[in-house]
Amino acid sequence: MNVSLGKSWEEYVSEQVASGNFNNASEVVRDALRRQQEHFLKLEALRRDIESGIESIRNGRISTATPADIKAKAMARRVRA
Repeated sequence: MNVSLGKSWEEYVSEQVASGNFNNASEVVRDALRRQQEHFLKLEALRRDIESGIESIRNGRISTATPADIKAKAMARRVRA
């Protein structure tokens, strides 16, 4: 597979290799792709959670908890863990 990055990205990749963060250009590209994949997986999970929340609201399942209530509950969970 051949990929054209353009001058500025090629310079960036070269800088990353020269800094010692990566052994070669392929490692830089693989790392970038891995991070992009993780980003999109998290984004998809967030979209599913939002859709689930919207569906809950449509079905009348609405919480009356205040932001302070939610924070207190989270803090209590953290203390127990």
